[in-house]
Amino acid sequence: MDMQRDGPLALLLLFLGHMITALEVPLDLPQPPTITHQSPKDYIVDPRENIVIHCEAKGKPHPSFSWTRNGMHFDMDKDPKVLMKPRSGTLVMDISGGERAEAYEGVYQCSAHNELGTAVSNSIIIRQSRSPLWSKERISPIVAQMGQSLILHCRPPAGLPPPIIFWMDNNFQRLPQSRRVSQALNGDLYFSNVQPEDSRSDYICYARFPHTQTIQQKQPISVRVLDMDSLNDTLADYFNDTDLFSDKPAEERAPVFMVPSESVSSKMVLRGEVLEMECVADGLPTPAVSWVKHNGEIPSGRASFLNFDKTLRITDVSETDAGEYRCIAKNRHGSVHHNIRVTVNGEHTVLSKTLHRHGRASFLNFDKTLRITDVSETDAGEYRCIAKNRHGSVHHNIRVTVNAEPPRVLTLPNIVYQVIMNKPALLECVTFGSPVPTITWFKDSLSSMLEGNAYVFHENGTLEIDMSQPSNSGKYTCVARNNLGISENHIYLEVKEPTRILRPPEYRVVQRNRDVVFECKAKHDPSLVPTMTWLKDDGELPDNERFRVDSDSLTITDVTESDAGTYTCIMNTTLDQDSASAQLTVVEAPPTPAVIYEHPGTPTDLELTDPGARSVQLTWTPGDEHNSPIKKFLIQYEDALHQSGVWHNLTEVPGTKTTAHLKLSPYVHYSFRVLALNDVGFSRPSMPSRQYRTSPAAPDENPTEVKGHGTEHNNLVITWKPLTPLQANGPGLQYKVMWRQQDMEKDWTSVSVANVSKFVVSGTPTFVPYEVLVQTLNENGPGPKPSAVIGYSGEDFPSAAPGDVRVLVLNSTLAEVRWSPVSPESVRGRLQGYKVHYHRERSLHRHNSHHGKHRTEIFSPNKTSGKLPDLLPYSVYSLEVTAFNGRGEGPSSVPQRFETPEGVPGAPSFFKVSALDLDSLTLEWGPPHERNGRLSGYTFKYQTVDSKSDLGLLEELDLPSNQSSFTLHNLLHSTRYKFYISARTQRGVGPALTEEAVTVLDRAPPLHVNITCDEDWNKEKVNGSQFHVLKNLKKGLAYKVRVVARGHDDQAVHHSEELLVNVPAMVSPQVDIATQGWFIGLMSAIALLILILLIICFIKRNKGGKYPVKEKEDAHGDPEIQPMKDDDITFGEYSDEDHKPLKGSRTPSSGSVKRDGSDDSLVDSGDTQFNEDGSFIGQYSGRSDKEATPPSLVNAMNSFV
Repeated sequence: MDMQRDGPLALLLLFLGHMITALEVPLDLPQPPTITHQSPKDYIVDPRENIVIHCEAKGKPHPSFSWTRNGMHFDMDKDPKVLMKPRSGTLVMDISGGERAEAYEGVYQCSAHNELGTAVSNSIIIRQSRSPLWSKERISPIVAQMGQSLILHCRPPAGLPPPIIFWMDNNFQRLPQSRRVSQALNGDLYFSNVQPEDSRSDYICYARFPHTQTIQQKQPISVRVLDMDSLNDTLADYFNDTDLFSDKPAEERAPVFMVPSESVSSKMVLRGEVLEMECVADGLPTPAVSWVKHNGEIPSGRASFLNFDKTLRITDVSETDAGEYRCIAKNRHGSVHHNIRVTVNGEHTVLSKTLHRHGRASFLNFDKTLRITDVSETDAGEYRCIAKNRHGSVHHNIRVTVNAEPPRVLTLPNIVYQVIMNKPALLECVTFGSPVPTITWFKDSLSSMLEGNAYVFHENGTLEIDMSQPSNSGKYTCVARNNLGISENHIYLEVKEPTRILRPPEYRVVQRNRDVVFECKAKHDPSLVPTMTWLKDDGELPDNERFRVDSDSLTITDVTESDAGTYTCIMNTTLDQDSASAQLTVVEAPPTPAVIYEHPGTPTDLELTDPGARSVQLTWTPGDEHNSPIKKFLIQYEDALHQSGVWHNLTEVPGTKTTAHLKLSPYVHYSFRVLALNDVGFSRPSMPSRQYRTSPAAPDENPTEVKGHGTEHNNLVITWKPLTPLQANGPGLQYKVMWRQQDMEKDWTSVSVANVSKFVVSGTPTFVPYEVLVQTLNENGPGPKPSAVIGYSGEDFPSAAPGDVRVLVLNSTLAEVRWSPVSPESVRGRLQGYKVHYHRERSLHRHNSHHGKHRTEIFSPNKTSGKLPDLLPYSVYSLEVTAFNGRGEGPSSVPQRFETPEGVPGAPSFFKVSALDLDSLTLEWGPPHERNGRLSGYTFKYQTVDSKSDLGLLEELDLPSNQSSFTLHNLLHSTRYKFYISARTQRGVGPALTEEAVTVLDRAPPLHVNITCDEDWNKEKVNGSQFHVLKNLKKGLAYKVRVVARGHDDQAVHHSEELLVNVPAMVSPQVDIATQGWFIGLMSAIALLILILLIICFIKRNKGGKYPVKEKEDAHGDPEIQPMKDDDITFGEYSDEDHKPLKGSRTPSSGSVKRDGSDDSLVDSGDTQFNEDGSFIGQYSGRSDKEATPPSLVNAMNSFV
């Protein structure tokens, strides 16, 4: 959106109740409520689940919520089953206790309020889903003449929402549909003409209700289609007469519409909805249906033709879809058409309020949008949007609040940008204000406003310098102004020298087994840390000790051929990089003349001799060996009869032979070729020999992998692996399949099949053994006699359930279930075992009553008992036992319920120390999530922990189960304690949670940390700790730091030397030496010496004497040390909560306040420690996620005493 800089401009867009603003409003700015999430307008609920009506809103301050039901205030306090979620308007209606969902039906509306206004949700209609039963009816069989039309009515019960209709048979298989037979939109099944194959007794209409996921079915409809002969015979038998109908078949006829029944129809649809039109025609032969639009085209992108072109569906309807549509049904005897007049209705929008008519208000998007420019306070108020058409009207009120805010700069202050010379620099200045503030940029001082072609001022406040030069480095200030105020922010820019490779690597040619060196010398900005990387062929260097990388070179020793390639050196800094490449070529030393080895020559002169029924002799002439003896010959063949163009390996012969006796198969058209092989490889194939045809013969083998098994309870499926064409030995390959019931039948039943690999025997008894034979035969006779294979017919589900099911609870997590085995007759197959299905119904504890997931344990068929592990204590379980075979599971046993006893509880949900004092500690805990029974109390233990982590005497207390906190008194001060808490039931004590805490120090001299940037000392209080973290320091500046010790009379007794601290810029990763051993040792020694000196000072003071430092302080009072009040002295560890400055501290001279979590603190994520006399002991560790600690700070610490 364009913004004029010479005056405020805003847009007010009202989109049917939604307000859109062009400004990014800060989160702390007061805002009226806005609905962010709500339930759909037509909300159909499942009566088996709790009702949840969503209403979420945002605003500043956070809004409160209220509801209306059927236009009246809805008082939730009167119904204990209705709850509103905290800080939300979402209602939860608990109907799990048997309440009826229809009691909560109605029209609900949510309102969100705060002091700036009210937001109202849509009207939400709550209705319970319903799936009524199908009314009982007697359906007479239908007898129809072949070729007639037919309609099978479904007429499902009216549900909420309406059910989904589909037609299936008794086996739950969908009935096939086509242009002749199809289901209409109302669920009826239409036959344009019936055929004999339509005769069946199981036309069943099913209705599925989506919300309850229930399916109901209509009574089956029986249809019998008769041709004229059958119809005459049937009626003649009935009437004792003959030839009631002529012998002519049903006459073909032109189409006639079955749906719609009238000649012209009309449909009305609302804009944005879905339009569906349907035409179903009667006719013989079956007519084809097509669609056209009068004086227009059917929209290709939104239109689809369904149900074999009988239904036209158009989505997202608009006014352009209105008009007259024609469906045409046609067959070879004629055509018929039907016109459907479509009317599209849309809402008409009216926005009512006294609007500005002098050019600032305009209507857009078909009056759906009101746009007001140059908004002022007079535009605030209530706006009403009215949508109406001939069916009625609705309205919505919109409250508009016009904010007047002085400018504020949202960009963090004192950011340091680093950029490479001649690269663009982007300095951000994100602002907010109303009216929209104008942005002005200054450099170094507010007297030099930036302007000219060297700068680009973006509309979002960003300043762009296209070609950064060293002269552009410095301090920049962005100033935001409007008529309500002014705000500014300081930003720093550092322009760095680019990285350049001065001496790139050069092309090298080296002999194998020699060394090679690539040089790569580069220049970079001194303030940036460089990194040299080498690549080979754009990938990493090989992981080999022969490759050695130095600061400005790469050395490869003992070069091999694989080392040849392109080598690239890349010099990286945190801001830029430069790269250069060179080629390495590896050559051999001048070689001596060598023998040339090549592939053997192609064999020639193939000749076939000694022909036989299944053999032939092949001879050939070998080609040139080419200095490598021929090791063998490979003979291949092609079968032109079965696989023309495909060559197969037949046999191999030694390289010393040029003749082979080939064994062949019957009924194959052979061609042969020969290949020679030496140490170099194969020769090219020879030219093919002449074709040699073998005569057909009876098969030599029968199929393999013959098996017999059942897929249904009354069949036997016989399968085998078929023969290949080469194995067939002749034309007319068939398989003779034979079977008989073992020990029951003497004669074999057989059938011959071809081009298949299985045969299904139907009507067999359930799970009985059969002997199975499969023999091959062709036109020349049968194959060898096959061996019999035993197979079993199909299994059926077990018919009986295990009986006498008993449960023995062994402990709180284990139970044993026992049962009586099923009888062999009821297995009806091969018993594979028993399954125990069990699940947790509920917990016996009122705080945990959720259901558990269903689990199954499987036991072998010889077992009559089994254990159920991993049960939850103090719960009610239900189980059932089934027997199963290869077909599946049989019926379940009678459900058995059992209860598990109490168990050991889980650990408390939390355990923490909530309050500290000199000689007391307060601890809090929460009850366990897994109580596993009734809690009888808590066991509380504690003991001291000394500096060597040795544990003291363990004390133990018993606490009642309703207690959740405990205070220990009379503890030792400055002492670490370890605490243990565990819950217990009657079964025992559960696992414990532990916590450690230290009582507060008894005495410690107060310390102050003084810090200055420009000789104006700021002070922060330290509560006797040996370290203190300084926050909110500016990046890129230097600070002086010292520590001052005060006595109990609030007089300065000692101060340390001044420490100079340089805070780094934004980008400067450094090496952290605070974790080095020599550094930690040195700092520890200095800390020990200063601690001894401090003790001597306190001893002299207690004796009334004065030490030199004290005398010096008394003689020359430090004006920077300001007295502290007694109530400012606190004990315990220093807390920087909320990042507030301590009393007596001063803000930096620049007047800016650092953000929380600034990267410019004295130590980013570690601890900077000072001793009690003010000396710096150098405990420094950790590294910020954004940048490392600068070495300048470490150097200062080393010199600080």
